[in-house]
Amino acid sequence: MWVPWVISGFTVIAVYFLDRWENRHIKSLFDWVPAILLAYIIPALISYVFNVDYSQAEIHNFSRDYFIPLAIIAVMSSLSLGQLKSIGYKPILVFLAGSFFIAVFPIVLMLLFSESELISKTLVTENYWMGIPPIVGSWIGGSTSQLVLKELVECPENIFLTVLVMDNILVNVWTILMFQTIKKSEILNKWFRVSDVAIPEDIRLEKGSKWNPWLCALVLLIIVVFSNYLIDSFIVKVVLLSFVGLGLSNFIPKWNFGFALKAGGILIIVVMAVLGLKLQIATLGFNLPFFGFLCVWLLGHFIFMVLVAKLLNVNMAWVPIASMANVGGIATAPAVTAAYNLKWMPHAIVLAILSMATGTFWGMLTIWLFRAFVV
Repeated sequence: MWVPWVISGFTVIAVYFLDRWENRHIKSLFDWVPAILLAYIIPALISYVFNVDYSQAEIHNFSRDYFIPLAIIAVMSSLSLGQLKSIGYKPILVFLAGSFFIAVFPIVLMLLFSESELISKTLVTENYWMGIPPIVGSWIGGSTSQLVLKELVECPENIFLTVLVMDNILVNVWTILMFQTIKKSEILNKWFRVSDVAIPEDIRLEKGSKWNPWLCALVLLIIVVFSNYLIDSFIVKVVLLSFVGLGLSNFIPKWNFGFALKAGGILIIVVMAVLGLKLQIATLGFNLPFFGFLCVWLLGHFIFMVLVAKLLNVNMAWVPIASMANVGGIATAPAVTAAYNLKWMPHAIVLAILSMATGTFWGMLTIWLFRAFVV
């Protein structure tokens, strides 16, 4: 059936060009409703207005076999491991501590307060726990990981959109808070008696390569086609393509990092536009207890990183940078960093790309812990 393809194609084109339109009203819209959320809502609105249901359309199988795998390998092939060396191990440990807390905290909380109404009713009985792995993927890995983990945990569409809306609200508020926090880094260093405030060495991010983008696209497509032919398990395919992507970026001379990252961003919008066809707007809701749980989770993530930074005696500026690399991603992490030191922006980008590369695996850990100890 061609109609779902037309709706998804229209959505991708509309969102792509709206996101690049230099109109202050449009720009202000995307400050609060990011492209990834709009791409999810537009197909759902079209389906709602015309009273049609495309939740079982063949395009969803195609997306699972091609669009999602292509997004994974594209994003993973944008990470150069060599760039991590110039950051130093201490800031990376702070960043990893933040990722660890995001992945593990919900399970610890559910085990400690299993009898509370939030845990027993909202998270377990109402199945809101299925929305937690996609949040882990969103906060650590970004939209690609979020979508993969949604599929892995089989999160219902109504819970997924509720999670998207609450996640969007939190990330916007958190970004504002991190802008203010990084400006107070020197005060935090004095409060916590941090003496090691060394400036990391400069790094030069890859600006592209001699590889033609069309050739890169062909290579990625061939790999995904072969993976579909050889591998049936979606999880195995995700893991394998993640490592293949890292191999391309680190062992292929002059691999086009810039193209891979841009292609991954576009593919994420494509996947969201297809997923939006599954959404039934009539089932939407806003769960206040769950939102409160998210607030506690995010605040705990920050406090835990502050304690780790204190233990490692590392500049407190790395805490908001690492937090935004986890929670905000490749756009907001360097923006927040620029409020402190423009020369640190490339380091924030590298951490954000590392976050994108590892988010799926942290989320898979969360799913395993849930199924092993909670549900």
